[in-house]
Amino acid sequence: MSTEHKKYQIAVLPGDGIGPEVTDEALRVMRSASVCYGFEVDTPSYPIGGAALDAGQDVLPEETLQACSESDAVFLGAVGGPKWDTVAVEQRPERALLALRKALGVFANLRPVRVPEGFGSASPLKAELVDDLDLIVVRELTGGIYFGPDSTNDESAAKEGRAYSTMAYTRDEVARVARIAFGLARRRRSRVTSVDKANVLAVSRLWRNVVSELHSAEFPDIELEHLYVDNAAMQLVRRPRQFDVILTGNLFGDILSDLAATLPGSLGMLPSASIGDGRGLFEPVHGSAPDIAGEGLANPSAAILSAAMLLENVGEADAAAGVRSALNKVLASGLRTSDMHAPGTTLATTVEFGAAVAGEIAVVSGSRNGHSEKTEHSISS
Repeated sequence: MSTEHKKYQIAVLPGDGIGPEVTDEALRVMRSASVCYGFEVDTPSYPIGGAALDAGQDVLPEETLQACSESDAVFLGAVGGPKWDTVAVEQRPERALLALRKALGVFANLRPVRVPEGFGSASPLKAELVDDLDLIVVRELTGGIYFGPDSTNDESAAKEGRAYSTMAYTRDEVARVARIAFGLARRRRSRVTSVDKANVLAVSRLWRNVVSELHSAEFPDIELEHLYVDNAAMQLVRRPRQFDVILTGNLFGDILSDLAATLPGSLGMLPSASIGDGRGLFEPVHGSAPDIAGEGLANPSAAILSAAMLLENVGEADAAAGVRSALNKVLASGLRTSDMHAPGTTLATTVEFGAAVAGEIAVVSGSRNGHSEKTEHSISS
């Protein structure tokens, strides 16, 4: 039997603000997992966004794009910040992210939202509404109004005093992202809520028809519900635990996934994956938070959980489970970064928290293999 380890090439784009800090801790955890679970990761870094602009490069340098296209997966920290608000529109850091998504062909954004039982007190909602919450938003990512044809540019809008953007979807675009949502539901609690505005928008009526047809043809075992986007937003706040998989388009998904992201009480806990036919793009949901950059206050949990989604995507499911288990154990021990610190918990810096999770992976993986080794960073030592 061959003992050769698998090796994965990961293009790392630390980006702006707290991006480099949380990325460093996610990579620390990923490397710990690679040692404990028997594979290798090569993680060269490349500039993007404001960091690329500051280096005198394009917002999405060709070298970065080439490296991403040749890697097994792409890991992103964060882009943007007020420092670059005055640059030309085509060079805004956020434009790099849209261009990268399009170049990679990642058409489905997955945003899991989990609140472990007993952790609901941090939520802006009542704890009993969010305790044990486990839902995932599947957002179509490369179509809809953000990429629609026949839209005005800033120059013509200023000249004519009128602007428009077009929301457009094809049958194939809807079907491919719906197929991902139904597939996820089959591995979860077998329920999909498709969100649209079919009472007003023709594009939403196409969306609803295609989702319904695909459901009948390929996924009759999955429960399907349709909600208008305004009702879906209300239900996310009133009874979030009713949802399993939420499927929706680019614009509505952008809004609803950010709303859902507030339910755990900290954006620092929420990962995301953007997937398609090829390599995936993995990033924490939170932004660059330049106001706390460099102060050791950032929560790396979302980046660490994004790393777990990356590992699962490339085929290292055991390592991904180990990362999630290690993070949960660190949280259960009471260790918290500043965004979640409360009486009775222990305050940790970004680096201290990441080191604790990396150390706990050795314990989790060792116990699975019948060993009891502990590392110097283990919370159990």
